[in-house]
Amino acid sequence: MTRYFATDPQTLRLSVSAAVWRELGSRELLLVQRSDNGHWGLPGGYVEPGETVLQAVVREVREETGVVAQIGRLIGVYSDPGFQVLEYPDGRRVQAVNLCFEAVALELAGAPTTPQETLATGYFRVDALPQPRVPIHEIRILDLLGGAAGAVVR
Repeated sequence: MTRYFATDPQTLRLSVSAAVWRELGSRELLLVQRSDNGHWGLPGGYVEPGETVLQAVVREVREETGVVAQIGRLIGVYSDPGFQVLEYPDGRRVQAVNLCFEAVALELAGAPTTPQETLATGYFRVDALPQPRVPIHEIRILDLLGGAAGAVVR
């Protein structure tokens, strides 16, 4: 199981995530239930070589949820090793620098293509998000809902 808030990172990786609204003006967010620990969180993952961050976030949302998303504003940049170091079951400790974007769902393009990563997906009202949630995603959701004029850097 992935452990959050690990220490002593061995590598640094660039990751992306998206807070995807069901539709413009909606108060329902698209969440995924992770297969490695059962926690609910924002769709996202690592940027692959040769990709832009926007290509990566569109790909990750589609792979994990089957949803085609239109990417909007940057919510924030998250790099603090105090909460961005993940320890994987094989012992690797990665400091994930994350760019989190706001997005809106355009269409359902099919089922998730990474069933080994995703147990379930769904849209949830922001005042009724399922538990347990991925701990490092909590601040991203709070920043989304906080209404800051620009992106936050944490």
